Amino acid sequence: MSKVMAEYIWIDGQRPTAKLRSKMKVVEVAEVRSLSDLPDWSFDGSSTYQAEGKKSDLMLRPVRFIANPLKPGTKDILVLCEVMNPDGSPHWSNTRAPLRQVAEKYASEEAWFGMEQEYTLFEGNRPLGWPDKGFPAPQGGYYCGVGSDEVFGRKLVESHAEACLRAGIKLCGTNAEVMPAQWEFQIGPLPALEMADELWLARWLLYRMGEEYGISATLHPKPVKGDWNGTGCHTNFSTKSTREPGGIKVIEAAMEKLRAKHEAHIAVYGAHNVERLTGLHETAPITVFRHGVSDRGSSIRIPLGTANDGRGYFEDRRPAANCDPYEVCRIMLETVCG
Repeated sequence: MSKVMAEYIWIDGQRPTAKLRSKMKVVEVAEVRSLSDLPDWSFDGSSTYQAEGKKSDLMLRPVRFIANPLKPGTKDILVLCEVMNPDGSPHWSNTRAPLRQVAEKYASEEAWFGMEQEYTLFEGNRPLGWPDKGFPAPQGGYYCGVGSDEVFGRKLVESHAEACLRAGIKLCGTNAEVMPAQWEFQIGPLPALEMADELWLARWLLYRMGEEYGISATLHPKPVKGDWNGTGCHTNFSTKSTREPGGIKVIEAAMEKLRAKHEAHIAVYGAHNVERLTGLHETAPITVFRHGVSDRGSSIRIPLGTANDGRGYFEDRRPAANCDPYEVCRIMLETVCG
């Protein structure tokens, strides 16, 4: 019988920022056609900050699989899993399960998400391409730059983008960001669960492919202190009603809902975000909520096209690069649609 190599991927229990884990299982089928072909699989939760050693077994439950783009010409797959307790209930670290319930509750809203994942490439303990001593030239020429004196890591970035597309991830763009060695890729628009699933899988691919280049990617919101841009995960959001004629009124009402829940959002928008949301470097202060048309210094930016058309989407600029997209999508749905 043919066999498939299935890389089981899950999110661990580290705090304040969870990390990705994975291990490979050989599945004795010619091709995995549905989730029913993939068994649950146990793992040692005491080694992933999810259980005590005296009672460490937890379960991985496959919830989505995609082609493994690192194994072209094979039937091998990447398998995203939820972490479950031995009795089959969601583990406390499983943030996907609450989003499943919220997404189902508000399914009639037809919400779409698009997330812009920024990250910084490091070689050893310094950003890729930075001098051994001192700093590169100040920000200015790096954003969407070109040339080996201003852009570092393009080979990995483009290989990652190609891998995402081969795997069926809805990646829609990538670009060099404002700080040297800082990049961004965008995914969406997609419904909440699909959006968050694909972002976690794209992150796993970025980390895994970095192994081949000797480069690591960090999602820390402020990887370099000083006069450098932080690293975020801007989240674009719309519903059926915001996309219809007159949707700008729905967006304006949503701004007041978001203002009232500002602190609750900040609480799940990523650890160390206070280092990034200073009111400088294209951010609003972490303690302030404000929105504006085409304003990249606001908490929520309403794109000029949305304002001109009177309908469309808005961009939440508060989530940090290390945010949990399941949590971001959940609280956005609860606040705006609730």
